[in-house]
Amino acid sequence: MYTHTTNVISSGKPLAETGKALILVHGRGASAQSILDLANYLPVQDYTLFAPQATTNSWYPYSFMAPEVQNQPALDSALEQLDALVKSILDQGVKTENLYLGGFSQGACLTSEYAARNATKYGGLLLFTGGLIGEQLVATRYKGDFAGTPVLITTGDPDAHVPVSRVEETVAVMEKLGAVVTKKIYPGRPHTILQEELDLASKLFQ
Repeated sequence: MYTHTTNVISSGKPLAETGKALILVHGRGASAQSILDLANYLPVQDYTLFAPQATTNSWYPYSFMAPEVQNQPALDSALEQLDALVKSILDQGVKTENLYLGGFSQGACLTSEYAARNATKYGGLLLFTGGLIGEQLVATRYKGDFAGTPVLITTGDPDAHVPVSRVEETVAVMEKLGAVVTKKIYPGRPHTILQEELDLASKLFQ
């Protein structure tokens, strides 16, 4: 089993100029560069963009709904990498309400898990086909107050990796923590990101 080495790529204007950041987390088998390309479809020209790179191109080895022990220590290491990146951005003077986090598939799962464990007033969460991690959810892990943070969460029905039931559970947890959630389920949609999802995500930046 593996842990992750710190490897983050960034693009856009310097953080000292923008004061606003978007972290994008790639999916299984993908790369930091590939998820950064998603920013070309979002109104984030005035944001500094960050994308962490998973060791072996995967944040954890098995399904996000596998028994958690099977995904350790990679999962905890991945959460630590994301936490370190968030803290480094905040340490540079960015307010949490000017910090956005997003991801696709495995990256959306990791993003949702991190955010729910560290709920605060974020700018927004973009969760493209993902949900909270674990065979069963451990409610006591999810702490803080999203304080009205807008959240977009999507999936296909059916999706080969993310069941609608877990998306529904994730929505319930996040709403209990004070998020304002927009949920979209797309019948028969393949495991991808549709233009409509990008249009909805763009609204979070307005």
